[in-house]
Amino acid sequence: MKIGKVPTDFLRDKIIANVKSTRKEVLVGAGIGEDCAVLDLDNQLCVVSTDPITGAVADIGNLAVHIACNDVASDGAEPVGVMLTVLAPSSTTEEDLEQIMKDASKAAESISVQILGGHTEITDTVNQVVISTVAIGKQRRDRMIKSAGAKPGDIIVMTKHAGLEGAAILAHDKEGELSEVLGRELMKEAKEQKHHISVVPEGILAGTLGVTAMHDATEGGIMGALWELAEASQTGAEIHRDQIPLLPSTIAICRHFEIDPYRLISSGVMIMTIPPDKLDNLMAKLHENKIEASVIGKITSGERYILADGKKVPLEEPDVDELYQVL
Repeated sequence: MKIGKVPTDFLRDKIIANVKSTRKEVLVGAGIGEDCAVLDLDNQLCVVSTDPITGAVADIGNLAVHIACNDVASDGAEPVGVMLTVLAPSSTTEEDLEQIMKDASKAAESISVQILGGHTEITDTVNQVVISTVAIGKQRRDRMIKSAGAKPGDIIVMTKHAGLEGAAILAHDKEGELSEVLGRELMKEAKEQKHHISVVPEGILAGTLGVTAMHDATEGGIMGALWELAEASQTGAEIHRDQIPLLPSTIAICRHFEIDPYRLISSGVMIMTIPPDKLDNLMAKLHENKIEASVIGKITSGERYILADGKKVPLEEPDVDELYQVL
């Protein structure tokens, strides 16, 4: 099988088909495009998500905390705690593990989340450090947001810049190769994007402002996240590619490696949909909180397509993330 997420048809027919609904407390369970499970525990919602970090080496502790908490925030929920499973090869040093936990602790503190525990193991079944994170959040029942909530006519908004996480990973892990190509200023810009991969602030804020659906952009990038949100909601989508912001450093990195920035892992970007009459208030509140946001399209009842260079291009199911072509 290909590296990355398994194909949607296989996931639906062979994986999710074998997951049975057995508990009445489960309001949202396994589903295509859904980031979190939601449990009703005496009218207080518990939001749970899990994610592995497999494509990065540098700063993996920081990424592990933020990526899982981003999923919880995509439901409009407040992350409370995380549990970390760290699998490391025998070449790992004590100093490496200590640094990973220092980075994870700093990330957790930055978004008021507690590390609850986990598991740390040296194993010869991996050739680089792999971290799997479980994030747990809380939410009021009347504010539950799903990836499957988008409606035809809704406006599509994204925060920050496409390819954010992928550019930061490549700037760190391929620094020697990229330094001469990008120069000091662009390298600095790319590496600093690691500080912007949390979508917790915009997720919690948008969850109170009438958004109908949210989905954070991870593997498959912006286009992959848009397809997944439309698939979860069973809608069409019209995407304006020229309205999707890119940083100069991301453009330069993707040009060097000949990869597509719109399909490059983009944690740090939240995709959200909202009725037109609530859009101005959402954009104003995001701006007040110093969160960059752009309108990039709309949800439709028809086909899914991208408007690019005056042409309509199908919005397709995400394939292997562009990051894996480089690493």
